[in-house]
Amino acid sequence: MKRSTLPVALAATALLLTACSGGSGSGAGKAAPSPSADTYGCVTAEQAAKGSFSLDGGTAAGNYLDAFYRDSDAGHAKVGVVFSHQADGSLCEWAPAFDAFTGAGYAVLAFTCSGDVTEGIKAAERYYQGKGVGAVALVGASKGAAASLVAAKLDNPLPVKAVVSLSSPSSYPLFNAALAVTTVRTPTYFAAEQTDSPFNDNAKALYDASVAEDKQLKIYPGGNHGAPLLQDGALPDVLGYLAKHAPATG
Repeated sequence: MKRSTLPVALAATALLLTACSGGSGSGAGKAAPSPSADTYGCVTAEQAAKGSFSLDGGTAAGNYLDAFYRDSDAGHAKVGVVFSHQADGSLCEWAPAFDAFTGAGYAVLAFTCSGDVTEGIKAAERYYQGKGVGAVALVGASKGAAASLVAAKLDNPLPVKAVVSLSSPSSYPLFNAALAVTTVRTPTYFAAEQTDSPFNDNAKALYDASVAEDKQLKIYPGGNHGAPLLQDGALPDVLGYLAKHAPATG
């Protein structure tokens, strides 16, 4: 799979001035009415009818975000996973893994955002509050991983029990992961693939610098980047890590 490259500084700055995808609105964390459910090209029409919505990230994030929510298979999930995609990606990066997470007892919420991902994460947590979820785990790919590491040190609406960083850069405009890991004590799982340079080295450096109460590093075979690591062998490891630090039972 071809990975996204980090944008040059000027392009990144322009990107960060752009609001997250969707129309404008207010009332952070709420869903905006939509005339029809969107499959986003990666979920079924039945799934979309139940879970596709527009997540209002509030004025700091900008606009409504394309989002997808699904409760655990057992229902009434107590812990939710917030998925953040890589640059130039979308919530669809995570769709192949939804079944595994909901089957393990977690609710899932993924959103598409080209602006301040940390604000999108907070909006997702506020949405989860309305669903009765009491805690979250943050799972991010590349840019989304860096944002998740930064988000873990912010004032969050819900307790962040664990962070999973897949192919995070050491830093990305607005998201300085290398700095965040020196203060965040949230249990953190760092992963990358062997030939995905420089992200393999970034994962090792972030792990070494991390002051997390419990941290783990895994470098998988291959050269894929971000969310595909879950299909390359990381999924059972990630679920095992979350079962330890962010158990679905709460």
